[in-house]
Amino acid sequence: MRLLFLAVLRRHTGNAVTAQRVRDHLEAAGHECILRDAFDFESPSEIANFIKAESLEAALALHLYRGGRLLRGHGIPFGVIFGGTDLNEDVNQGEKNKVMGKVLEEARFAVAFTESMKETAQTQWKARQSSPAVTGAARAQPHAKGKIFVQSQGISTVPNAAFNWNSFLRRSEINQSADHLHVFLLICGLRRVKDPLYLVDAFSEWHQEEPSVYMMIVGPEVDPVFTREVEAKVKRTPGVRLMGEMAQEDLHAVVKNCFAVVNSSVSEGMSAAILEAMDLEVPVLARNIPGNAAVVTHEVTGLLFSDPQEFVQLAKRLVSDPALEKEVVANGRDYVRMYHSWQAERDTYGHLVRTLEGSPED
Repeated sequence: MRLLFLAVLRRHTGNAVTAQRVRDHLEAAGHECILRDAFDFESPSEIANFIKAESLEAALALHLYRGGRLLRGHGIPFGVIFGGTDLNEDVNQGEKNKVMGKVLEEARFAVAFTESMKETAQTQWKARQSSPAVTGAARAQPHAKGKIFVQSQGISTVPNAAFNWNSFLRRSEINQSADHLHVFLLICGLRRVKDPLYLVDAFSEWHQEEPSVYMMIVGPEVDPVFTREVEAKVKRTPGVRLMGEMAQEDLHAVVKNCFAVVNSSVSEGMSAAILEAMDLEVPVLARNIPGNAAVVTHEVTGLLFSDPQEFVQLAKRLVSDPALEKEVVANGRDYVRMYHSWQAERDTYGHLVRTLEGSPED
């Protein structure tokens, strides 16, 4: 089957990474998946012309507003995947909320990555739950009955075995023995919603008390103006380092060697960096926002903080309490391997496409 897959493909964003992964799943199921940036189309009529020209049979959209609104009214079956900002931010804007509700009325299925995302959708569009049902839960498994399937984000990590941690530290201008360091790694594209500067002042104060702790911000430039702001701030902040874009296998190796992974985002759908850290058996400290709290259970699979001071308090506790570190690592590893299976995700999307063909399994 020839499928159109609409997503926002801005480099170094979670939606772009998710779209590439889902496309791989669909193509592995034997379908031809044409992945296009939703921002390439200015109106539904342009989509209609594209569908006709490409002889497309079905469609999928990642992000209920940015992608889903373009698929309405074309007469081909489509499904939608919630992207995060659609439920965390766009839902609060009246016109966008209305449009997204109408998208759900036409969609064959809707997939959310977490239970909290599902509950938000159900609360917002109660009157439309019968067509279609809105589903999604971190712990749910695909079910045989009905046309709606549930799947969390699948995770697969492959660290570069040849990566040299000591050389990387020297490139980062950290001239201390790795044996005595505690490197806290914040992975994000440099844009405001990721809020990479949120913790740097509090962390720097801690570094000046304890010189063995460092915060390292690793990620590509996404917003050039904001990137200059981050660079200037980090340059004058002791104990904080900024590294640019890295190959995925090298980044996974850095995660494997660091002490803990940090997330300070203002808004998240589902953080791949958090889940990858859990898979690589590294502790996680995450800002207490709905997207993070959906996958990080405080003091069980990681630690949640509400402000920079609490972050430092929890980070100090993690450094001084090996038993806590061991417990959250083990629980995080078990959680991600049980509920975020890459193979389960592949199997589920293969099944979802069959529902678009009009022959879902009973």
